[in-house]
Amino acid sequence: MKNIFKLRNRINLLLVAAAMVTLFPSHAQQLKPNTSGYAPVNGIKVYYEIYGEGKPIVLLHGAYYTIGLNWSQLIPELAKTRKVIAIEMQGHGHTPFSERKLSRETLANDVVKLMDHLKIDSADVAGFSFGGQVAYQFAIQSPKRLKKLVIISSAYKTEGWVSEVTNVFKQLKPEFFANSPLQAAYDAVAPDKTKWTKFLEQMMALGRESFNLGDENIAKITAPVLIISGDNDGMDKVELAKTYKLLRGGVSADMQPMPGSRLAIVPGQSHVSLMMQTKILSAYLEEFLQ
Repeated sequence: MKNIFKLRNRINLLLVAAAMVTLFPSHAQQLKPNTSGYAPVNGIKVYYEIYGEGKPIVLLHGAYYTIGLNWSQLIPELAKTRKVIAIEMQGHGHTPFSERKLSRETLANDVVKLMDHLKIDSADVAGFSFGGQVAYQFAIQSPKRLKKLVIISSAYKTEGWVSEVTNVFKQLKPEFFANSPLQAAYDAVAPDKTKWTKFLEQMMALGRESFNLGDENIAKITAPVLIISGDNDGMDKVELAKTYKLLRGGVSADMQPMPGSRLAIVPGQSHVSLMMQTKILSAYLEEFLQ
């Protein structure tokens, strides 16, 4: 009982931190999308919003998030020079809940079909947390549709997280999220609010499964990759260094060419607070995506 109480307290702290994202002044709340709508993909309807003009970048949010919760601070900066396509994955936000089996492969294919719907041949893709896992899968499945890849606080295998994080994934229960900021964000836009618990159960079941997209598949990614991580964001930094090596980074650039991929560790940041560092993130992305 004490362990459950401690776990619930930890999760509540995380949810409060997530809510803090919405407390910061956000130009995205005034910046209306150029267009929004639903794309019919693989038997479901996926909601999307488009901001700005220029070369396209697709944004993939974290687990349980909406576009606003995850990207409200960053979209205005990106939209100054880019066509920003933000989507809400299966069951998230505006996108209806579906009994369709949930997998990273299916969600990555949804991105492909969304791009087809919008007549976009290729794009940069950025993913945060769970969205980063889907972004890695997209890079593996559809390399010709990808220009550059941005991974924010995410891993391509279970071992990429510290054990404390994976233990939380295994113990999550829907009741821990009751009346949380995440539920409030869901209720504000979901087409059917009664699906909240089913949505949580579906996501939590996937989160409890160990996964590994494969070292050999990551090594085959030819597109430049920018990895951004907070120094205390729950990512195993030893595994993160190995990932960067697979992407041909971690060399002595004074003795050989600078690799196309980049690794940035932002000090003093947790998993959630990293997404609040708008100036830092936008500066990294602007330099990398040029």
